[in-house]
Order: sequence, then structure tokens, then C-alpha cells
Amino acid sequence: MSGVRSRFGATREPPGEQIDSGGINAQTSRAVRNHLRIGNYFASYEERAGNMSKRALITGVTGQDGAYLSQLLLAQGYEVYGSYRRSSSPSLWRLDALGVTKQIKPVTLDLLEFSNILKVIDKVRPHEVYNLASQSFVGVSFEQPLYTADVDALGVARLLEAVRTVDPGIRYYQASTSEMFGRARSSPQTETTAFYPRSPYGVAKLFAHWTTVNHRECYGMHASSGILFNHESPMRGLDFVTRKITAGLARIRQGQQDVLELGNLDAKRDWGFAGDYVHGMWLMVQQERADDYLLATGEVRSVRDFIDCAAQVAGFTLNWHGEGAGQHAIDRVSGKTVVRVNPDFYRPAEIDLLTGDPSKAEQQLGWKRQVSFPRLVEMMVEADLERAQKGTLGP
Repeated sequence: MSGVRSRFGATREPPGEQIDSGGINAQTSRAVRNHLRIGNYFASYEERAGNMSKRALITGVTGQDGAYLSQLLLAQGYEVYGSYRRSSSPSLWRLDALGVTKQIKPVTLDLLEFSNILKVIDKVRPHEVYNLASQSFVGVSFEQPLYTADVDALGVARLLEAVRTVDPGIRYYQASTSEMFGRARSSPQTETTAFYPRSPYGVAKLFAHWTTVNHRECYGMHASSGILFNHESPMRGLDFVTRKITAGLARIRQGQQDVLELGNLDAKRDWGFAGDYVHGMWLMVQQERADDYLLATGEVRSVRDFIDCAAQVAGFTLNWHGEGAGQHAIDRVSGKTVVRVNPDFYRPAEIDLLTGDPSKAEQQLGWKRQVSFPRLVEMMVEADLERAQKGTLGP
């Protein structure tokens, strides 16, 4: 089946063929549109009038955060450039779902190639750069540690050096991560908590974080890092545990899957809504002085808690049995096993607990998360239930 050419230069596949996307396309479903209304608060900010002439470059524009950030900046009146790797076929389903694909000016940029980065920065001459591009899968980083380091660590050094070479006055945002804390020595974590990464991904991101700080302090650049804790949405990729849960339960409800298999159910995380977090990114870049800020909800929930909440929305009532690798959940009504542990999904080095204290961001940026955990889970499950009903969720 032939696709449709997009302005990104890639072939967009017809509905139902975007396996990695969960099947979202321009004909956005009712459930997804309901959650998009939450994102539309971006257009209400009073600051919009002052941003009419600003240009922003977003790396990783086709990802969850890139799509939401694009929506926010366009609503603010920005001219938005979005980058993708020439060797890839960009998956535009998120941008399509948010209705912003045609408003973004695409550029090809590869964090592995300095000359390419330099040319893009010189051509676009952005006022603001938001670096959201990375090899973002923790599990994959154990299998591809060198590639992860080259993209997530050295790629950031290349990008910062290109910005410094072309115009050190460009404001820069670096997407740091709570994975840098790893085996945290104290809880909740703050901007001053010692880092102890437990994966090649976390190690690479830590290099990128300190490189950003170094460019700020040594060269006077307006370079800020956002240490973001887990942030989810119906736009999350299927490889992430939250979407694996909501998509799996939706498929089981529709008879498309027998059981949901997961790894460590006792891991505890701090989950928020991605739309809230990209607002925080933007606020950081607007400050007179660059700094590092932590964005989180301050609430802790386990993977099992996420499953229970999602299962309830999907129409299941679960009873848990067993311990460790023998844990499984049975639906009270059908008597079927809905969830079970598969040790193959355990990480080589687990992180038991991550939760953040966003006090600095709340006090200095005026940032506050808007979407509660139950509402976040609800919107994700509802979107995946509708996708499964339409047969567009993918395998």
C-alpha cells in the first residue's frame, strides 16, 4: 500500500500501518481529542503577543515531548523548526494528532555529525534551541551503550558547541532526566541531590547535563537543564511501560491479547502529564538567568499501582497472587490471568524508587502540574481502548 508524501520528506503510511505509533493518524479519535483539549490550554497564555518574531529549533520534534512543545510554541506565536535524522523515516502521528504537522518547518539534523549541526544552526538562526533528541530507551542502552553515549552525551556537546560557534546568545534547553539519580541517596530528589546513574542511558544523560552546566558557567551561555521525572500521555511510545500497560489492557479487553507480561512491578516512580512538563521547559528558557530545574509531581506510585488504576478504567478488577517472579493478577469477573511477571523484562540494574521535589520550579518559575495521576491514567486507557476497538493499536 502506498503512502502519502509529507513536508518532512518521508512517506506517511495510511491508517493502521503505523505499528510503532499505536495507529494514531490525522483522523484523531474521540478519546484522544478529549485529551487534546487539555493540551489546548497552551493557547491561553498572555505572553503570546511578545513571541510573534521568535524562532525555535526543536530536536526530536516527532517524539512525545517534541509534539507537545511544538503545539505550545506555535500557540505562543513562534516560528517552529523541527529536526529529524535524514536516515530515518519520521513518524508523524503525534504531530498529526495535535494538528501541527503542516505548521512546523522540517530540517535534517544528526547529533552524530558536527558539520551538519553547525550548518542547521547557522541556517535557522533560532532564538531558542530545545534539545529533546536522544536514544531514550533505558533498556536499549544496556544493549547499545556506545551508541547511546555518542548520541546522548557527545551529541549534546556537539550541539552546544555549534550554538556557541554560531551565536552564543541563543537560549538552550537540555532534556535531562531523573534516571541520572539512579540509586538516589535521599528522597525526594532535588536539584542538589547527588547523582548515581544505574544505566548507560543515565550515565550519558549525566554527561550531557554537566556539559550544559559547563557551557553556562564557562562561556556565559543561557543554557538550562530540565531534570524531568517520568511524564506520560496518550502520545507515549509503546515501548514505555505505561503505554505497554494501557495498550495491553485495551487489547485484552477487546480479545486481541491473552495476557500482559511485565518486569519489576515494585519499581516506584513519579508520573506526570507530558503536556504540563513541556510548559515547564518553556518557562525555564524564558528566565533572565539560566539555571537547572526539576519537574515532578512529588507523588510516588509503583508499577503495580499504575496497573490497578489502568485496569479499573479498562473494566477489570484485579486480585494479586504470588511473590517476586511468580506475581500475577487475576480478573475477579472472568477468572482469567490478566497480568504476570516475566523475568526477561528485568533490567540488569534496577532502580527501586525515584520521586522529585519540584519546589524550586514552583517558586521560581510559577510552574505547577495541572493533570492528576488518575486523570492521566484515564486519558491514556480511554485513548487505547478506542484504538483497540478500531483495530488501529498495532500488535
